[in-house]
Amino acid sequence: MQPYYAGWLSLLPPILAITLALFTKEVITSLMVGILSGTFLYALGTGLNPLAGTVETAFAVMVDKADLYIIIFCCLLGSLVSVASLAGGSGAYGRWATSKIRSKRAALLSTSLLGILIFIDDYFNCLTVGTVMKPVTDKYRVSRAKLAYIIDSTAAPVCIIAPVSSWAAAVGSNLRSTGRFDSDFSAFLAAIPFNLYAILSLVMVGTMCLKDLDFGPMAEREAMARAGELGAVESPEEAGASASGRGTVADMLLPVGALIIFSVAGMLYNGGYWGADPAYRHSIGAAFGNCTAASALTWGCFGALAVSAALFLPRRLMTFQDFMRGVTDGIKTMVPACTILLLAWTISGVCRDLLQTAEFVKNAFGGSIPGELLPALIFVTAAFLSFSTGTAWGTFGILIPIVVPIAEAVAPALLVVSLSATLAGSVFGDHCSPISDTTILSSTGAGCPHMDHVSTQMPYAVLVASCCIAGYLVAGFTNANVWLTLGTGLFLLLAAIAFLHRRASGLKTGRGRTG
Repeated sequence: MQPYYAGWLSLLPPILAITLALFTKEVITSLMVGILSGTFLYALGTGLNPLAGTVETAFAVMVDKADLYIIIFCCLLGSLVSVASLAGGSGAYGRWATSKIRSKRAALLSTSLLGILIFIDDYFNCLTVGTVMKPVTDKYRVSRAKLAYIIDSTAAPVCIIAPVSSWAAAVGSNLRSTGRFDSDFSAFLAAIPFNLYAILSLVMVGTMCLKDLDFGPMAEREAMARAGELGAVESPEEAGASASGRGTVADMLLPVGALIIFSVAGMLYNGGYWGADPAYRHSIGAAFGNCTAASALTWGCFGALAVSAALFLPRRLMTFQDFMRGVTDGIKTMVPACTILLLAWTISGVCRDLLQTAEFVKNAFGGSIPGELLPALIFVTAAFLSFSTGTAWGTFGILIPIVVPIAEAVAPALLVVSLSATLAGSVFGDHCSPISDTTILSSTGAGCPHMDHVSTQMPYAVLVASCCIAGYLVAGFTNANVWLTLGTGLFLLLAAIAFLHRRASGLKTGRGRTG
């Protein structure tokens, strides 16, 4: 299909999608309306039938832009999560942890570590960590609100910087769809050091677990927990509802390990590490830079699923019928994510390839935005959209095709930082949005009242986000100096935590003296 320069009308599809998402809180319908508005403009501009041409063009772009490797990977990943949970590995780990962990600090650190280790998918993380660690944290009187915060902060923030995860595949596909990067995997890796929200969130969790630093509503919940009121609600144990009682810790760790090993091997293979091309034959770094992550992750996930079958079926942890039922149930859980991805690819293709939105944005806004402020502005915009819609995937799917041409026109040296700010803002908004699926799953997995989780988590998330904005301002004014950027955010975060904890302790002491 030939492109059509639509001028300022080329902004209509993303604006419609964003506006509808904000008002309806429903991203799938919003993306569909945005797509159809774009193909309608294209049909009018190129003389196609306004009705048939609109629909035909929309599906033509959808088929052309679909990355089946990503779709298959997401489905296989859902299947792997489902069968690994049914095998009973999560329950076995929980029983082992309860017998080995001897202090509250160890319980908190173990919860954080488990959340970091389960980095392949945020849904798997939320349900598994909560199911496994609730008996341990209850034993040492950790409030369910703090458990939910740790779960939520080691879900999406870890997945967004883990090269082998469903999030890496989704981000890579969106980066590749811009047509500006030779390797989506290399672009994803380059964005990790500037993903301040993910990095600082992990620092926040680690500091809180090591030093037991609490403030705001979380400090009140912890005081109640020490008095025996954990703030718990009954929650359905989705991850282990029909799990085998004979599973072992290895039944959880080995499939995840197999996924990592097979995926890394697949990246080296399709990157040419063992190929005939001498440019990549002996260089691991060059092979990773040349690889196609989507296909490698798909191969890795299939291999991990095969390993799971070899582990579970001969030992009769489940029947073959139950294994296949787990496979199909896992695929069903990934349908919403696959739908958002497919629609995000489509609206990106309509804007970039048909209506030439990128060219209009570059010409219209190239000199009107101060380059130094660009990363911070992008972070705030992404955060607002993600918070309002409750989806990080839909947010960066909408924004990445817009951010890339703006960054190239305004400050080319800040392109990677701008992309990182898009991802970081999307995760922040998703992290503290009450309508986010991961926020809901975190409170469900921890057995915590949902709004308790939202209200206690919000001060922590906003504090980290404020330090991120300062870091992105430093990145803009220092031309993307990674050490100054990270150092600024880290220093401000640690200083703020110490001040707030000291203030909370002083107020507590003051109340005790007057009472």
